[in-house]
Amino acid sequence: MIRLIAAIAFCAALPLSAQAEDLLQVYRDASAYDAQFAAARYALQAGQEKLPQGRALLLPTLGLSANLTDTRLRLDSYNNTLQPSYDRPYRNDGYTLNFSQPIYRKQNLLQYDEAEYEVKQAEATFGQAAQDLIVRTAQAYFDVLAAQDTLTLVEAQKAAISEQLAQAKRNFEVGTATITDTHEAQARYDLIIAQEIAAQSDLENKKSALRQITGKEYAGLAPLRKNVKLSLPNPNDAQSWVGLAEQQSYPVQLQQATLEIANLEAKRNAAGHYPTLDLVASYGVTDQTGSSLTAVGSSIYQGAVGLQLALPLYQGGAISSREREAAANYEQAKQNLENARRSAALAARQSYLGVVNGVAQVGALEQALISSQSALDSNKLGYEVGVRINIDVLNAQQQLYSTERDLALARYNTITTQLKLKAAAGSLREEDLELVNLALAP
Repeated sequence: MIRLIAAIAFCAALPLSAQAEDLLQVYRDASAYDAQFAAARYALQAGQEKLPQGRALLLPTLGLSANLTDTRLRLDSYNNTLQPSYDRPYRNDGYTLNFSQPIYRKQNLLQYDEAEYEVKQAEATFGQAAQDLIVRTAQAYFDVLAAQDTLTLVEAQKAAISEQLAQAKRNFEVGTATITDTHEAQARYDLIIAQEIAAQSDLENKKSALRQITGKEYAGLAPLRKNVKLSLPNPNDAQSWVGLAEQQSYPVQLQQATLEIANLEAKRNAAGHYPTLDLVASYGVTDQTGSSLTAVGSSIYQGAVGLQLALPLYQGGAISSREREAAANYEQAKQNLENARRSAALAARQSYLGVVNGVAQVGALEQALISSQSALDSNKLGYEVGVRINIDVLNAQQQLYSTERDLALARYNTITTQLKLKAAAGSLREEDLELVNLALAP
């Protein structure tokens, strides 16, 4: 009877299947709405611009300058015989086209190489953000399901306790039970009311957390299949996952790119002592209607081409200081990379153990659920024949519902831990979410 009430209450709490959204649809909503993921997407676009900026340092530059000057010149002579006085306006105008092509600039070549790794940094950061979105969405989705299950089980338990309370009152009235049974059932009923209020509040909080990611309020979410079987990691070896995490996890990729940039930056600062050689050319035209010396106008055409060499000799020790700074930054980047590898290995190992233990815990709780149901049936029968008291039945009911709740939580946690394991190895993709989605009821 108790199981029937729980099943009815659970089904009543579920929305119509036509209204329920599955995990994959919720994830796609999150991909289009989540502000954190959108910020990462724009950060990727900004990072990808580093490459054309670095390439521009190796390409020629072309500039155009122009000028226009109006001048009024007045001369008052003290001797008009030798030098007559005059008041003469004149105009100068012209333009100059300047061209420059770097021939040898070691620093620019190294900075272009840095730009390639800066793009890799942006890609690794975005890859991590994409994985985080999958994990956050799945976590929020299953948090809502867990809160719904808790509320449903609390409501079913309240119905069962209410029935037990009514039975205790009837038995007391006919003299087959003491008032103690009634008081115990009443106490359990009052407690379950408080738990129901807390469960309702928790469900609303979990829905709000999901709405923050997706921007939508869902009428219902597709639940996990009752007969779902959780599998062990593939490969079922912790060291394999650790090896993958140390090599290809996104935090490791990010720090590897950072180390390469630090290495190139050290070389670039050392190249500050090297000479630079550029090919330069210019062409200009100047028109003038006169000058301070003559009232006769003219047009001047001037072109030039040549090589420009620059050799830094001394800049107050700034170049040497930047070399030492870059060397220290390189050593820091090496340690950050090692720390990223260790952290990735720890995350992979913990997630692997979490999945293995989670699968084992689910199996144990499935067996415990069968045992709890048998214990409740036995206690109910014993209460009816007088060999068990009311508190025994109430305790058996509580144990049954606690086991059902723990089983649901264990399943949800194991699934999310499986996703975290793949994320730790840098291999989590939308396809993995599609596999999880197949475990949901239609």
